[in-house]
Amino acid sequence: MTVMTKTAPPPVDAADLEQDMLAMGRRARAAARQLALASPEARTRAISGMAKALRARAADVLKANAADQDAAREKGMDSAMLDRLGLDEARLEGVARALDSIAAIPDPVGAETARWTPENGLDIARVRTPIGVLAIIYESRPNVTADAAALAVRAGNAVILRGGSECLRSNLAIHGALIEGLTAAGLPADAVQMVTTRDRAAVGHILSGLDGSIDLLIPRGGRSLVERVKSDARVAVLGHLEGVNHVYVHESADPDTARAVAVNAKMRRVSVCGAAETLVIDRSVAADLLPKIAADLADKGCELRGDAAAQALVPAASAATDEDWATEYLKAIIAVKVVDGIDEAIAHIDAYGSGHTECIVASDDKAVERFLAQVDAGIVLANASTQFADGGEFGFGGEIGISTDRLHARGPVGAEQLTSFKYVIRGKGQIRP
Repeated sequence: MTVMTKTAPPPVDAADLEQDMLAMGRRARAAARQLALASPEARTRAISGMAKALRARAADVLKANAADQDAAREKGMDSAMLDRLGLDEARLEGVARALDSIAAIPDPVGAETARWTPENGLDIARVRTPIGVLAIIYESRPNVTADAAALAVRAGNAVILRGGSECLRSNLAIHGALIEGLTAAGLPADAVQMVTTRDRAAVGHILSGLDGSIDLLIPRGGRSLVERVKSDARVAVLGHLEGVNHVYVHESADPDTARAVAVNAKMRRVSVCGAAETLVIDRSVAADLLPKIAADLADKGCELRGDAAAQALVPAASAATDEDWATEYLKAIIAVKVVDGIDEAIAHIDAYGSGHTECIVASDDKAVERFLAQVDAGIVLANASTQFADGGEFGFGGEIGISTDRLHARGPVGAEQLTSFKYVIRGKGQIRP
């Protein structure tokens, strides 16, 4: 199978593109039926085959990714986005290991989540079922191609993938490996399809639902992408908004834990959506602890932007603006807010957080439990880095993203979250009076 590493297919006529996209939807719908009826063992073989083929094609994938990175540099892409785009041998092996993990998790399709018998004598069960056809629109990160495909297959769904134009070569190379694994397991290649054109009109067709073929649309990218999808989509959307995440250092925090968590949450990898973007710290401990945390961050190359109280304690910090409190930097920059206790900390998070991931560092159990109960986010942590906001770290094998919605799925979206359910009722001739 030929892997495209240099150029994407040329743009197509608008009418031709519409017909191509509609045909893609029809093929996905047909493939979804086959995939849903396949055995869990067949889906497992397919995902394991994807991992095997990805390792076998590693050289082709890395060559394609190098070409994408070169093109991105020529266009002036910033370092954080280049980091999200980039693959090397270690990262690609990490992608393959994620597929291995997804293959190893229990197959959710057909799992019975509840069963009961009411007074009418009916035997009622709630059973997990595939959603059907997913469409995923994402930016920059080629690992999403593999994660999304494997999780969709694990949950018995067909999927249409539309990655960013800046990583099209990488995505096509990865997609070739995924199809090899699928077909070797006897599953239809149309279960995982990729939009191969850079023409943005293709996104509009996906948002239309492809004549009813798409059941759920998942955007993964910046605010502008998510807002456009939510505004224009004619199908259900599972939102993944930006990660404006906070680390709150309570007055009871162990100083060493606070320093370690704050630095890891921000600097382990600044370009991921789980990175901390704002440090909130109690005034009662800020004089002693904030300069130490600031020095730790500065040693890692992080720029600080603080309120007046933070600047007084860390003169190297520049002045934070209202915009800083609501910004997902995805860079080595962090905003710092000094507060008068947990009430003000929670109020600040409520005002500026995106509902993604929030953390408290504290030794006071009452403060911890109050924070965990009152802060409204998909993930809330105590005394642990926000960088654990990852489906793999949750034991899901991988994730399509972190949902900031409140309905259907919230937090890391793994295979289980890509299923719906139906009620299966067994009777003994009952009729309703």
